Amino acid sequence: MSEPVSLALWVLVAVAVTAAVVWATITAQRLDRLHIRVDRSRDALQAALDRRLAVVVAHDPQLAHEARRVEAIPLRPRDFSARIDAEERFRARVDATAGGYPRDDSDANTRVLLAVRFYNDAVADTRALRLRPLVRVLRLGGTAPLPVYCDLREISA
Repeated sequence: MSEPVSLALWVLVAVAVTAAVVWATITAQRLDRLHIRVDRSRDALQAALDRRLAVVVAHDPQLAHEARRVEAIPLRPRDFSARIDAEERFRARVDATAGGYPRDDSDANTRVLLAVRFYNDAVADTRALRLRPLVRVLRLGGTAPLPVYCDLREISA
């Protein structure tokens, strides 16, 4: 091979490797930001659920102890079932009482539904990028668990 062709080939390889490294770095940074967005959305969802419990407790203070037990259950990144089950049991207990759920609960329910939508939107964006073949092969998502959706049916409205 002649000297100019060899040099051009090395330059081309260097440019391709640099472009691949830049793409991988940008993608890993984007995934990091998306994971932060999922975490913040999950925290906002938990806060909305806690606020909804506070509305019920303000309406019926006798339920405060049980509401605190439900509120103490965190939303775990890969498993919402413990908190959602506790919410549903609490809601059934409140519905069984004479007063039922308070009428001013609709604002709190709306906030919960919005928080679920924001969370699921963040999960969809993260999963769309994480499940791309090249991102999976290069393990650009790191060790963060793949986020799971929060099913709207799980949150009683």
